[in-house]
Amino acid sequence: MAIDANVLICERIREELRNGATPLASIKAGYEKAWATILDANVTHLLAAIGLFAFGSGPIKGFAVTLFLGILTSMFTSVTVTHSLVNLIHSGRKLKGLSVGSGYGATTA
Repeated sequence: MAIDANVLICERIREELRNGATPLASIKAGYEKAWATILDANVTHLLAAIGLFAFGSGPIKGFAVTLFLGILTSMFTSVTVTHSLVNLIHSGRKLKGLSVGSGYGATTA
């Protein structure tokens, strides 16, 4: 799930760069636009974990608790922590371009 969230964020940033936004604006918009999709996917998994906990027994309940905590942790780190790190690295710098991911090469604005 964490990898999926980061892929979504990078794709949104690439989309903003292709639309002509500045690198820093692309980063901000990428995180904002990916949030709804990430939240939707994680809420679906959280509901599955709640269902497992409600109807399971023994090891299934343990798995449900682990799944629930893992999803919450993953959602927090994939959005909040990575956004903070990206802001820390790129804030206060004049960026001419931005390389996002490795599949398409450097994308510049």
